[in-house]
Amino acid sequence: MQTSLIQNAHGDLVTDAAYDFYGVRLATCSLDHRIKIWQLDESDGTWTPVADWKAHGAAVTKLSWAHPEFGSVLASSSFDRTVKVWEEIPAENTDQPQTNGASTAANGPGTRWLERAVLADAKGTVRAVEFAPHQLGLKLVRALRRSPPCALLTSCRQAAIASDNHLRVYECPEVPALTNWTLAQEADVPALPSTSTSRPHTYAAPTPTHVSGTPAADASLVANALQQQQQQPPLQRGAGGREADGGWSVSWCKEQYWGEVLATCSGVSGVVKIIQLSPSRRPITLLSLDPSPPVDSGPISEDGIAPYAVTSVAWAPSCGRSYHLVATGSRDGHVRIWKLRPSSLDEERIENSDDAKWTGSVVADFDHHKSSVGRVEWNITGTILSSAGNDGRIRLWKPTTGNIWRPAGHITVEQAEEQQKEGDIEMDDGNPAE
Repeated sequence: MQTSLIQNAHGDLVTDAAYDFYGVRLATCSLDHRIKIWQLDESDGTWTPVADWKAHGAAVTKLSWAHPEFGSVLASSSFDRTVKVWEEIPAENTDQPQTNGASTAANGPGTRWLERAVLADAKGTVRAVEFAPHQLGLKLVRALRRSPPCALLTSCRQAAIASDNHLRVYECPEVPALTNWTLAQEADVPALPSTSTSRPHTYAAPTPTHVSGTPAADASLVANALQQQQQQPPLQRGAGGREADGGWSVSWCKEQYWGEVLATCSGVSGVVKIIQLSPSRRPITLLSLDPSPPVDSGPISEDGIAPYAVTSVAWAPSCGRSYHLVATGSRDGHVRIWKLRPSSLDEERIENSDDAKWTGSVVADFDHHKSSVGRVEWNITGTILSSAGNDGRIRLWKPTTGNIWRPAGHITVEQAEEQQKEGDIEMDDGNPAE
């Protein structure tokens, strides 16, 4: 397996990294408030920084690239309670008006990044942002019908979730202007009706995301919290009621047939909700994914212990499957893969039907990280899952014959450093005992 290592990418902890559609550019963000764009040299596999700018007034939490048919567009979320939209344009067009007088960022010869919009509706820190699949970016009369390929691009959509537990969907009706965004929908995720019963039988561990309630929380607070957690044993029980114990993530369904459906988690509930959005009614919960409690979780105290929060959700590309796969990573160290089956096609075609039922079950549950899982992500075909945990390892998971999911190996920073000296490396076999 071939890997690359970017040394000293930022001046502080890196919070997210996102590839563009073609996989040749990488956007990174950090507690240092900055965003960097890296370009891949395919001849030797090295990454070169081509853009670097201060993007927010606090730690940047998440990045998302828009589909290239909308241009070179990037969204970022932050502890300063905002989502920002950035666009890369030719350098000769830098005299165009910018939102709030934002400065441009150099991107090597020929292009620059401009701040196009600032979305400041959140009442808490914004933890995740993700552009909708490009087919939902077209202005449609009905969510289940696709516009002709020659249709004019008239809108772009993105979803964000904040520590106030509100899911917000924004729409830009004037593509390619990107300066005017409207709040298309907003939902209080915990208040949405659930189709399954919550089972709070596990507990949460302190996490490095606790900050003060100020709009521009200093990144040093987050860094101090991270240092405190590293001094604690993994999976330690905690009160579970603070923002630091929560997890917030969102991931869109990539299949266009089912309309605007996404998976999201918020707070400390440990439950992932599958939510359907519709322009004609309020968001509804199609399904709640609530894992069974671990057998070794121990007795529950009388005053109650909050569950381990889900920190990351990833919806796999379907690639012709008759079902969906959704992966979750949690603070209990577990990586879970859920198999979702939508209701029958005839039932789904009934307009405004509230009787359509989705079902879900856990088809894989791994605890190899033995510590909090920070991120799960699928490959482009939805056949390999990667996860990153506080154990310092990136682990891969793939199905064998009969769709039985197994570990496919792991890699550490030390191995990546060795590869730079020796060439390709062999991944470890993923022994759980490691």
